[in-house]
Amino acid sequence: MKLVENVTVQPGVTSLDLDVERVLQAAIDAKPKAVWIIGEDADGGLYFASTRSDGGEALWWMEKAKYALMEISK
Repeated sequence: MKLVENVTVQPGVTSLDLDVERVLQAAIDAKPKAVWIIGEDADGGLYFASTRSDGGEALWWMEKAKYALMEISK
């Protein structure tokens, strides 16, 4: 039995944790040109994957994301 149907996911910032599947599906729906995934695996360790081989580019995008996060956290 489905409790909720026709749910519209609104873009934006939330203070609530989200399901991994929901976040990954939103990323797929955005049709990105490249992705860098940083996460925690089932054992609590670091998980990192990238569609690009350039480590410097990965670091540049991580710094850009860090800056954006600091801006919305003000």
